[in-house]
Amino acid sequence: MWLYKHKYNADGSLSWYKARLVANGHNQQQDIDCDEIFSLVVKPATIQTVLSLAVSRQWHIHQLDVKNAFLHGHLTETVYMDQPPGFTDSAHSDYVFLLQKSPYGLKQAPRAWFQ
Repeated sequence: MWLYKHKYNADGSLSWYKARLVANGHNQQQDIDCDEIFSLVVKPATIQTVLSLAVSRQWHIHQLDVKNAFLHGHLTETVYMDQPPGFTDSAHSDYVFLLQKSPYGLKQAPRAWFQ
């Protein structure tokens, strides 16, 4: 499905429109549609320890948006997706997409990114 959002400037004026394609991953079933899923979890104590080390050793710190990082994970499994609404090819309405990277909502997305 498609998710649409308006992005606004600080003064409240419209900045740009955002659209993203989201897979209906909640329809996936373990051992049928996917083999393994993975959930990356970080404890607050670990973050505090790493930040303490970075400050004491004067390391550079970089931020990473994990939700966007999931989009860069390459899939090793064969995953197909129906054509999204609004982008259906009328000549080939029964065709599906072969995914090479993981979209939002796919249960394999965290694992693909982590690998």
